[in-house]
Amino acid sequence: MAQSSRLAEKVKQRDFKLNALLEITAAINDNRSVSDLLSLYERILRDQLDIGKLTLFAKEDSWRCLLKYGIEDGEIHDISDETFFQAQKNITLISGSHQESFDLTIPILQNEVTIAYLLVGDVDENEKGISPVIKHMKFIQTITNVLVVAIQNRKLQEENIRQERVKKELELAAEMQAILLPHQLPDNDRYEVSAYYKAHQQVGGDYYDFLELNDDHVMLCMADVSGKGVSAAFLMANFQAYLRSIFAYRNGDLVEIVRELNDRVMETAMGEKYITLFLGVYSRSRRILNYVNCGHNPPVIADRNGYTQELKLGTIGLGMFDKLPKVVEGEIKLEPETILVCFTDGLVETENGEHEQYGTPRLEKLILSYFQDRMTDLNDTILQSLNEFRGQEPYNDDIAILSCRFH
Repeated sequence: MAQSSRLAEKVKQRDFKLNALLEITAAINDNRSVSDLLSLYERILRDQLDIGKLTLFAKEDSWRCLLKYGIEDGEIHDISDETFFQAQKNITLISGSHQESFDLTIPILQNEVTIAYLLVGDVDENEKGISPVIKHMKFIQTITNVLVVAIQNRKLQEENIRQERVKKELELAAEMQAILLPHQLPDNDRYEVSAYYKAHQQVGGDYYDFLELNDDHVMLCMADVSGKGVSAAFLMANFQAYLRSIFAYRNGDLVEIVRELNDRVMETAMGEKYITLFLGVYSRSRRILNYVNCGHNPPVIADRNGYTQELKLGTIGLGMFDKLPKVVEGEIKLEPETILVCFTDGLVETENGEHEQYGTPRLEKLILSYFQDRMTDLNDTILQSLNEFRGQEPYNDDIAILSCRFH
């Protein structure tokens, strides 16, 4: 009779464990949330196996507590060193202001690699009979393995989805950026213009433009938004559209235009980002370039007599303050064949192995040395010089160059 009773109990335990595994597997297949899976797991161990106190740690960047019950409420911090679980027979954790001791550490393995640690504290050596933990050890390891692997796979799936979404956003931003940059730059008896752009990431926050406003005037600019990536690209796209719209309906005072642009950047970026800008309008009949430099790297002009100058006059970057302080408009007469080279800080701040920056003086000498070259060739020479300078050091920012010769 006793043997029959024990056999019936074994069959009952076997059926329970099989049904528990089927239940948690079905929940995983139904794509139930992580919190639902943990609740189901807790119910199986607490209510059906009588495991009174438990803490489950799973491997992420560190060992993070996924579940705890039967102990005082309070945060249990991540464990960075795995030897914490291996070096102590009786582990003590801090939960809130209370210390919790655990009698047994159960490693959870997958392909002979530990993926989780289960701490239990209801092993009572004075209690008659076998502890539920010892009695159901293999099953506890199996169901915990199923749970932890499912949670890790869920996180991996979510990360893959997130990365795919980011990839799509980057592709969209890159396409948008390619559309916004001018595709055809003039090369005629008035102007010879060439540009180069290289994003540090898939998309960047640099922007240049060269726009013929009428038969006598052209607008040119070089801008750089703080930060990189998608948010920088979208802010710059908004800025470019607004800048072009201003010049589409009026030819206003550059100082007023810059103040208006500052208001727009503040409204769009809400003080979280700013834009440096060099903005110029050139009159062909007068051979006069009017410009405002808003905290941007000063462009370099060079003429056939070997004269160079950096265009520095202006104000601070756009979006730094609600209202710009004093704005100064620069004006310079350009001799025939004068070259203007605009660029972003990614060019002149590139470093070599000795942490020396490429610098504007080096660029000025190069422009004078290759003054007779076509603008496309000049840009190629600048980039070749930059690559030779940096050696094996990586680029650390977006790079944009706009080179113009005024015939």
